Amino acid sequence: MAQLNPAAAFRALHQGRVAGDPLVLPGPWDAASARVFEEAGFPALATPSAGVSASLGYEDGSTPAEEMFAAVARIVRSVSIPVSADIEGGYGLAPKELVARLLETGAVGCNLEDSEGGVLKDPARHADWLAEVRAEAGDALFVNARVDTYLRGVPEQAAAIARARAYVAAGADGVYPFAAPPEHLPEIAAAVPVPVNMAALPDAPGPRRLGELGAGRITFGPGLQLRATHALRDIARQVREL
Repeated sequence: MAQLNPAAAFRALHQGRVAGDPLVLPGPWDAASARVFEEAGFPALATPSAGVSASLGYEDGSTPAEEMFAAVARIVRSVSIPVSADIEGGYGLAPKELVARLLETGAVGCNLEDSEGGVLKDPARHADWLAEVRAEAGDALFVNARVDTYLRGVPEQAAAIARARAYVAAGADGVYPFAAPPEHLPEIAAAVPVPVNMAALPDAPGPRRLGELGAGRITFGPGLQLRATHALRDIARQVREL
């Protein structure tokens, strides 16, 4: 069988998952962490914008597009497995330019948020924009559409499901109801025909349990970078005490 190209290989990793066995994608924040995750045996990676921003010295959401794309490119070059990139809300770029710049990095997927400046975007307009991204990308990118209703103070399942369905209809390959309560996951997963991404947060169920509830894909946001930072603080204290 001919070897799949990276985008096709990444898309295939999402298919055929069984309950309790979601695709787990660690979030590297630089080339060194990406290599560690690859060496640990993970089949693909998904960069977190907040973790990358921290590594570049920026607050989450304030990294210039040029620096974010450059950081993603360094991560992609450092490993031999597929990498998806969190590119926040798209940095105000038109779909054609956004897709071109993302493909230049070598990434095979992207996370796209549906809020900006702490405010939810109009779902119909955002769906139209996602459809343009899909048309420009073709099959070269796995588009993961983040749904920010829970994050922005709209906790009703119906609101998240409505947006998720609109984004799937626009061509999204996956949806990501960020900060959704685990108990809402079965109904959300049943409502859409694509993998549901859930974040493994410190006080939330682990990947296996989230998979049993309906998640097809698990990411970590900046959680792994924060854990590494806490570990480094401990090392720094120990060094001071030598």
